Amino acid sequence: MDDDQLSEVFDLVEVRGQLSGAFAVRGRWITRSAITSPVKLSVMVRGRCRLWADGLDTPIDMEAGDVAVLTGRSWLRAEGGTGDGPAVEFAPEPGRYALRVGGADFAVDDVILGGHVGLNPAGAALLAQALPPVAHIRASDAAAPALRACADRLVEEVTGERLGAAFAVRQHAQLLLLEVLRAYVGQAELPPGWLKALTDERLRPVLTLMHREPGRPWRLEELARAAAMSRTSFAVRFRAVAGVPPLTYLNSWRMLLARRALRDGDVRVGALAGQLGYTSESAFSTAFKREVGEAPLRYRHRLRRSGMSASS
Repeated sequence: MDDDQLSEVFDLVEVRGQLSGAFAVRGRWITRSAITSPVKLSVMVRGRCRLWADGLDTPIDMEAGDVAVLTGRSWLRAEGGTGDGPAVEFAPEPGRYALRVGGADFAVDDVILGGHVGLNPAGAALLAQALPPVAHIRASDAAAPALRACADRLVEEVTGERLGAAFAVRQHAQLLLLEVLRAYVGQAELPPGWLKALTDERLRPVLTLMHREPGRPWRLEELARAAAMSRTSFAVRFRAVAGVPPLTYLNSWRMLLARRALRDGDVRVGALAGQLGYTSESAFSTAFKREVGEAPLRYRHRLRRSGMSASS
């Protein structure tokens, strides 16, 4: 992907993968939990189960190596195991996954990792647009070996009790999300949105130009030439693939850059307006307030007062 635009998007929306729970269990079992993050991951490391979530008409049958990605869901229920006894019902204990998995017998136990993805509000909206409510990535898919490697490394860190394990778990959980997105891109017909646009060969040169020079006053004719298309054909294709017109996409990209600049630096609002192609500070402030819901300086002051720059 030219200029690695997916990595750039991950940085702008502050993607933070986090292992939120894990368990190993023998015999019949049921677990239920509320989902409080925009994106929830469930990885079937060993064994098999059936998984339900709000919005699903039928459950998902999960086998070893499968990953389920739940976007914008509020609850999750899973059941699995075999045997004649009654099913054991439990809730995963956040932060206590080492105790749940450390004594696992991987020959007979069901082992599941649960993770969530932290995002700023812009990122939550972008992933909600890019992903379906539930995506099921099977172990038989072409991308499964990379996913399985990430899951296995997570299990090693969870059970190994080595120095730096907490840091390693966070990094591997984030890499797991990246592999999930790669696998999803490779196996599914993506809905219109930024992720589909990033994978479109005809539009990729256009996105590279807009990302590289967001402050340039791009005209539709220039962008159409970059795609080697007529103005009309380009406008129709861009909207069909990205879900929005080209200049609307450009404005949203500028707003993502503006959020990061206000969050992480001390740039003056007037200077930032010029860098992003606005003719005046007031024009930029109006556009920012329309997109974000508050004026640029208020946004910056709120983040710094509350210390929430990593989560807002």
